[in-house]
Amino acid sequence: MGKHNLGEFEEIVLLTVAILHGEAYGVAIIDEMESRLGRSVSIGALQTVLRRLEDKGFLTSEFGEATKMRGGKRKRFFTVTSLGKTTLREAKEQRLSLWKAIPEIVLND
Repeated sequence: MGKHNLGEFEEIVLLTVAILHGEAYGVAIIDEMESRLGRSVSIGALQTVLRRLEDKGFLTSEFGEATKMRGGKRKRFFTVTSLGKTTLREAKEQRLSLWKAIPEIVLND
């Protein structure tokens, strides 16, 4: 097992930030998660997890330019750090190892 543990929602958010590479901000992350997973995500839950992932060192963030369309408010863009990438790789390896260990008869119906 890896050194860094992620909850399911944390892993999904981290993966989504990676998918959006360079374009990961609150609404875009929610839209991507909802379209790919078909599950509803609240902005409050997302913001909590983004802060937690940043505190753990898995993400960094920076503000983009202010736009008139957003009333002068700037978007906060998130990026996966080296530690975040390592953690995602570990999570993937763990899951693949578990999937490979399932006897074929279990999944065949």
